[in-house]
Amino acid sequence: MIKDKRNLYTKSRLPLVSYLWYINMSSNKAHSKLANSQTRIRLTREERYQQLTAIAWQIIRNEGTEALTLGRLAEKASVTKPVVYDHFGTRSGLLAALYIEFDNRQTIIMDTAIQQSEPILEKKAAVIASSYINCVLFQGREIPSIIAALAGSPELEKIKREYAKIFVEKCRVILVPYTQSGKMTAASLWAMLGAAETLSYAAANGDITATQAEIELSAIIIAMVERSL
Repeated sequence: MIKDKRNLYTKSRLPLVSYLWYINMSSNKAHSKLANSQTRIRLTREERYQQLTAIAWQIIRNEGTEALTLGRLAEKASVTKPVVYDHFGTRSGLLAALYIEFDNRQTIIMDTAIQQSEPILEKKAAVIASSYINCVLFQGREIPSIIAALAGSPELEKIKREYAKIFVEKCRVILVPYTQSGKMTAASLWAMLGAAETLSYAAANGDITATQAEIELSAIIIAMVERSL
């Protein structure tokens, strides 16, 4: 509404310049929305997988393992459910993927540290202990809850045991050169793994410090090797 010469309010068309500015701004907003949509679509499958697993860790950290469902993950990632189902299939598949990611990270950290350590039993034991404890602490309290969830499914428990066997064998290869007999019993290696899990979870829950967990686990490993002399 504008005043005319008679000081009366009448309807008026929007000035041409203002109208063109309005059209331009509207077009820019639409283009921006389209660009954002296209950006999301341009993620490669591997990039989308990495995005989804990162958000899954966040959900567990902030809301707990029980809150992690494929639907919740899709909502937090701002993607449709079929995208999440295509990557993981089921909730069990998602949990397994997270555990495998954790184990792979643990393997890389440990392998690198072992290669850089001195060929002395005490050094090797310290590296194994610190690598295991620190990797669990890196994920905070999420790892104990994921492992607890894995134990509830035969399929997931099988995955956990397979990776545990790989870890035990890796430790055997690293430590057996420091024994006189050249042998280590499976029982002692599995006992070491049990101690590693218990100590790391205690550290993650704040019952003991990370340093205390590392020192104790290192001592257990050294004692295990010395019994094999």
